[in-house]
Amino acid sequence: MAQVTIRINGYAYTVGCEDGQESHLEQMAEDIEERISSIKAIGGQSGEARLLMLASLLLADELHDTRRALDQAQTAAQLPATPAEKPDPEKRAKLRRLAARAEEIAADLAEA
Repeated sequence: MAQVTIRINGYAYTVGCEDGQESHLEQMAEDIEERISSIKAIGGQSGEARLLMLASLLLADELHDTRRALDQAQTAAQLPATPAEKPDPEKRAKLRRLAARAEEIAADLAEA
């Protein structure tokens, strides 16, 4: 098992992960750091626990929206479309990317 030291809000945390997942863990830490920075820019400095809670809520909201988009895409894919109702290729590609990203997030959550 690999050990990675990540920095979030100025604090260093050493976290274990599966070998080969180090860069993925670092990217997730960067995502959290970005959200904390945006929270601080909007509302100023808060306690560490509050900042982490707000960042967690932002991530949970994104995950919720992604899952809803995936559910809608799956429902749309199951319904036969008449020629006039077919979504344009750009929308279909975007939905496929959203679905793939939602599956990645779900797999990451299952591994955690």
